[in-house]
Amino acid sequence: MTTQNRRSKFERVAARRQEMTVVLENVHDPHNIGAVLRSCDAVGIDEIFVLYTEDHLDFERLEKIGTSATGVKKWMKINCFRSVEECFKAVRSSYDKILATHLNAEAEDVYAFDLTQRVAFLFGNEHEGLTEEALQHADANIVIPQMGMAQSLNISVACAVTIYEALRQRSEAGMYPETAEGMKTHNEQILKRYLDIHEASYKKE
Repeated sequence: MTTQNRRSKFERVAARRQEMTVVLENVHDPHNIGAVLRSCDAVGIDEIFVLYTEDHLDFERLEKIGTSATGVKKWMKINCFRSVEECFKAVRSSYDKILATHLNAEAEDVYAFDLTQRVAFLFGNEHEGLTEEALQHADANIVIPQMGMAQSLNISVACAVTIYEALRQRSEAGMYPETAEGMKTHNEQILKRYLDIHEASYKKE
């Protein structure tokens, strides 16, 4: 049973969901994935993609996502893939640009890049970063400026910094509506999913 207050919250959240996503390639630590999920939810991202091409990684580890994503995992879509080609085919079906967080000579400052498009942010694992195979699917590379000795951030921190810059740009562009009136089809579908999940949970209780 969905109360009016609960439905109103679902409508408000669904209306602000953005057409952007995060792709995680071979990220080992479930706590890092949980932290990414929580940040994604906070900025209005509705789904993420998890790509595992390393044999020792299995999707059962996603069940270990704990307190870092409490109250979030239930509502997020986690799309799991073993094939690089199938993963990026799915990403391309919904997003126009894939931006890799990869430092090279062509990498652009994240703060100078237009992040108001239908965009997917691609992050590699904690130890080796992105594979060359995954990088071939990126349209551009972005980099978070750093002024210290280290040249990299923890994956969950890098993700949070990047997508909060996207939130800033999208907020300035008026992409986070104050009300649920006039929702796009994309957002209406998200609202329906939330209501279905809520009803299913209510029936189990």
